[in-house]
Amino acid sequence: MNFKNHILIIALLFSTLLAAQVKFEAKLSKAKLGLNERLRIDFEMDKDGDNFVPPSFADFTVVGGPNTSVSNTWINGKRSFKKTYSYFLAPKKVGKFTIKQGTIEIDGETYKTFPITVEVTPAVELPTDPNDPNYVASQNIHLVAEVSKANPYLNEPITVTYKLYVSRETGVSNIREIDNPKFSDFWSQNIPTNGLPVQNGQFNGEDYRYVIWRRTVLYPQKSGELKIEPLSLDVTVEVPSNRRDFFGGPLMTQVNKTVSAGARTIKVKPLPEQGKPANFGGAVGEFDLIVSTSKKELKATESLQLTVEVSGKGNMKLFELPKPNIPSALEVYDPVKDDKVSTRIDGMYGARIENYTIVPQFKGKYPIPGISFSYFDLKTEQYKTITSNEMVIDVLDDPMNPVASNANPANIKQAIVANAEAFAYIKSQTNLRPKDGSYFFKSTAFWTSLLAPLLAIPLALIVRRRRESYLSDEVGMRMRAQDKLAKKYLGEAKKSLGQKELFYVALERALHNFLKAKLHIETSEFSKDKIEELLSKRQVSQESVSEFITLLESCELARYSPATDVTMQQDYNNSATAIAAIDKQLR
Repeated sequence: MNFKNHILIIALLFSTLLAAQVKFEAKLSKAKLGLNERLRIDFEMDKDGDNFVPPSFADFTVVGGPNTSVSNTWINGKRSFKKTYSYFLAPKKVGKFTIKQGTIEIDGETYKTFPITVEVTPAVELPTDPNDPNYVASQNIHLVAEVSKANPYLNEPITVTYKLYVSRETGVSNIREIDNPKFSDFWSQNIPTNGLPVQNGQFNGEDYRYVIWRRTVLYPQKSGELKIEPLSLDVTVEVPSNRRDFFGGPLMTQVNKTVSAGARTIKVKPLPEQGKPANFGGAVGEFDLIVSTSKKELKATESLQLTVEVSGKGNMKLFELPKPNIPSALEVYDPVKDDKVSTRIDGMYGARIENYTIVPQFKGKYPIPGISFSYFDLKTEQYKTITSNEMVIDVLDDPMNPVASNANPANIKQAIVANAEAFAYIKSQTNLRPKDGSYFFKSTAFWTSLLAPLLAIPLALIVRRRRESYLSDEVGMRMRAQDKLAKKYLGEAKKSLGQKELFYVALERALHNFLKAKLHIETSEFSKDKIEELLSKRQVSQESVSEFITLLESCELARYSPATDVTMQQDYNNSATAIAAIDKQLR
């Protein structure tokens, strides 16, 4: 064999190795984009694999995906396969960022893409072409923040209402928050809404539909100019295109759009210094004060409850209740708090309650001075003070000290006589008896601990053999893994109910992996005829086969046609039923 033949053989071997090499790479729709633009990234492979893991996308917000597409082509008798996972990303900030590696398992090997660098510039001017779907979407959807009062007092409640306006010619779906306001200078609470009822209104003098996306009650915690951070939503907008359907109606095009309510600034007025009471604790609103006791007369060593209650409307959770001035001769325990406060659209309502347990020790009459509570009244813009009446606790007698009970209350401490039985519970003599002893040697516990290791040896050998048999069954392990994967994707489909694209991608994966586990075929071998042939050979009824094929077709078509929540729930239930039916019939 001459030198040329050697070169030819080496070249053929090299080309064969190249042809067998799996190709897995990441591709970007653009390497440079504005902060207000979107980026598409595709993870492509030329051979089917499992357990795809995307990178974290830490510097971006995932606004769409993953979308999965599979293509098989035949050119001159040669098959070409391509599978793609696609994501749509929105940048979070300006700068250069690296999208790290994605991974996938193909034929037992793990493949990784190369990291890709993306440059994000400040926002760019978007096209103003009336035929451009992105421009049409930007002109027909708006998010507005309405503030109930722009110049409140410190700790006066205000309400921020976020309304999403949509023109009558467009529709929206898949709404989610991507930038939440922090309200760092406010006490805040969201008011829950019952669904998103559509209402009619006007925006810039034009008729729109709108929904109230969120309502938040704010209590400013410092005076001066305070900033309410913007709220941003990611929305899928359906805009009409120039194309028409069979009946002449406009075909809709979907585009992703980020809408923001923008930042708002309010000027918070400080509470006036003039007339501020010395005991003012920061309460703002309208309040009532009630101080009561569970009893006015009792015996020494009995207990009573002293209740301090402030009720009304205002910043209920943002101030302390006044403390009672209780005589030192009465034993007082720390108060038990019982707050009953709810937050409505115009602020907090309810009552703050503290219950004190008091135990008198000696006979006598003990006055409890009135309690004062001061607050700032928003209606009159003045301070007000409420004072409760003085109360007297009458301790009738002391059963533990009858001498003191008949003595002058002023000389109670001098009249105390020590009780000879006060320490009767301390024994001065013992009555100890020996306890019967028992020995471990030759006991039941002794023989059990001696024989248990010997009995465990054959049990350990049996367990080891079964485990070795289990691990050596590669086909069985693969079937179990695929079966678990199908259950996993079916669970993901259930979680994604209501999100059409995610739901049908997960459902299709579950059906495919079920077939892999039961029929031992790869995704690239899937075809309706092939599936029907294999299931029929395994004695699966024609009805079950037809139902399964129909489900696969539904997954393919649902991505490109409207689907309601009811339809998705039916497809999920049918999938679970079909998998269970085929699993029982397979032979």
